Amino acid sequence: QVQLVESGGGLVQAGGSLRLSCAGSGRTFSRYAVGWFRQAPGKEREFVARFSRSGASTYYADSVKGRFTISRDNANNTMYLQMNSLKPEDTAVYYCAASYSGYGPAPRDYDYWGQGTRVTVSS
Repeated sequence: QVQLVESGGGLVQAGGSLRLSCAGSGRTFSRYAVGWFRQAPGKEREFVARFSRSGASTYYADSVKGRFTISRDNANNTMYLQMNSLKPEDTAVYYCAASYSGYGPAPRDYDYWGQGTRVTVSS
């Protein structure tokens, strides 16, 4: 029912920037809590940034705080992740996700996922 499509990934040098986009179907971003996760090779999927269900609050993982900014455009049903000062440890597949319950930062709290977009940061 809910479809999410990420885009904007690519290869960048350390210190560079990328802007990821997540296009949602229908009224996804007004009816669900939405956020970003990432999964590096050999590691568990981890929380990056999210909105509360109301959209009034934002939350960030400590590892990206001050470097990444989450935003959204409800009129276009699109969410963004502005990634600045990228580090090699940011290398991962990035996913956007939607949660009906709107609780917490755990992947298990989220009901719908995009296909992912790969980000590679070179030294």
